[in-house]
Formats: sequence, C-alpha cells, structure tokens
Amino acid sequence: MTADPATAAALAPGAWAMLAVAGAALAGVAALLSQPWRQARRRAAIAAQPFPPAWRRILRRRVPAVARLPADLQQRLKAHILVFLAEKPFVGCAGQVVDDEVRLTIAAQACLLLLGQAGGPPYPRLRQVLVYPGAFAVQAAQAAEGGVVQEQRQALAGQSWAHGQVVLGWAEVLAGAADPGDGQNVVVHEFAHQIDQDSGTADGRPWLPGRARRRRWAAVMDAAYWRLQEQPSALIGSYAATAPAEFFAVVSELFFEQPQALAAAEPEVYRELALLYQVHPLAW
Repeated sequence: MTADPATAAALAPGAWAMLAVAGAALAGVAALLSQPWRQARRRAAIAAQPFPPAWRRILRRRVPAVARLPADLQQRLKAHILVFLAEKPFVGCAGQVVDDEVRLTIAAQACLLLLGQAGGPPYPRLRQVLVYPGAFAVQAAQAAEGGVVQEQRQALAGQSWAHGQVVLGWAEVLAGAADPGDGQNVVVHEFAHQIDQDSGTADGRPWLPGRARRRRWAAVMDAAYWRLQEQPSALIGSYAATAPAEFFAVVSELFFEQPQALAAAEPEVYRELALLYQVHPLAW
C-alpha cells in the first residue's frame, strides 16, 4: 500500500520521526523472527553439499566407527559433520596444528551423538573446540582433610566448559577413535557433557521434553548411579561413580561403543539413552 499524498503532507515532522522509529523497530523484529528460518535454510544447504572424497578417506582411516553405521546413518552423519565444521571454530593450543584430519576426526565422533536428529543446530551453546597435542594440565580444587581446599594440577584428556568450549588432547582423540568397541571415547564423553550442559549445568540431567520423561530419566539414572556407588561394575568404570554428570558421560561412551554389554547390564539405562539420542546401536 502506498501513502496518500494529502495525508503525507499533513503529517508533522515529529510524526514522521516517530513513524521512522516504529518502522525500524518493526524491521528489527522481523529480522529476528526470520533468523531461525534463515539459519535452518543455510544449514540445509550446507548439509546437502557433496562430502569431499579426501574427507571420506580421513574417516575411513581415523574413525572406523563410521563404517559400522547403516548406509542411511552414514549419510546423516556426513551431513551433520558438514554443518558442524561450517559453524564451529577449532583452535590449536601448545603448538597443535589444526588441519582437516584433526577437524574431521573430532567432528565425526562428536556428531555420533547427533545421529538421531534430522537437522537443527549442532551443540547450540558450543563456541569453539580447543585441541592440545596430548593430555593437558589444569588447576583443580581438591578437598583435603579438615575441610581444607587445595589447588592441584591435573592432567586431563578432555574437558567440557559450560560457557561453550570443549578442550581435547589430540593423542587421546586418536586413541579413542582407533578402537570403536573398547567403550572409551574422550570425544563422546566430552560432547555428552555439552548435551548435559544445554540445560545449564552438567548434572546428569540433559534437557528432556515433558515432566514424565524427566521424572523417569531421574529415577532410572539415579538408581543406576547409586548401585554403582554401592557395588563396583566391571563394565561401568569407577570414574562414573564420582558424580551424576560423569555417570551420564561414561554410559554414553558405552552406549555408542559397547551397546550389547550396556543393554545386558543396565537395560533401563540403555533404554533412556536410546530415547535421548534417538538411535539404537544394538541394531548396527
């Protein structure tokens, strides 16, 4: 609709200024409302691009877990990898060079946790991935006798930060990827923490839709966690008993790498993870 000249002439300069401000505000709102749609269209275009042959060779050499997937899930994984690499920056630390091999090897394992998603933003809170050559040292608070808290240096293979960073040791990434059936995968572990932290803090309670699902998750996971506290498991390592968040990350590793063993030992835990990740590794 165009403005009538007589009406336009009758408008005072102040009214024109108010209309300009209102128009700018409406344009801003429209831009914000259209942003998710634009992002979704952009991600769909990236996911539809051909997967480079050189990248396929890297996956075959470095991430043998990919070859175990059904053909449709391999295609979905590659689409997730394309979007992940387009959106998430990698930073080399302590002299670590970040090349396609580093980025592909990490992204492929991180995107295993996204296989059940048809699309959407990959790890929306994640801002960057930091890569060290190997295990890296951090300062950690340790409780000593008498309630004294001491700062100690610890060597870690990986770490996930709630403010949007995952830190990984490249040597540990390679070791975790090399054997997809040993139940130990630092990338899966740390990116499970990222999923957990989508709800705020890492507490072993990733966001789930519906109060009934959240109650069932809490009941199943809490019961399994306390069983592990009381009786060590040959399958679920002792580190899982240190905190509910670590329990969730450890059983996520087992879910993707040793699903038969996890389903036999903790069938309800396996079921909750299958509902969360929307995949069934038992069928692979």
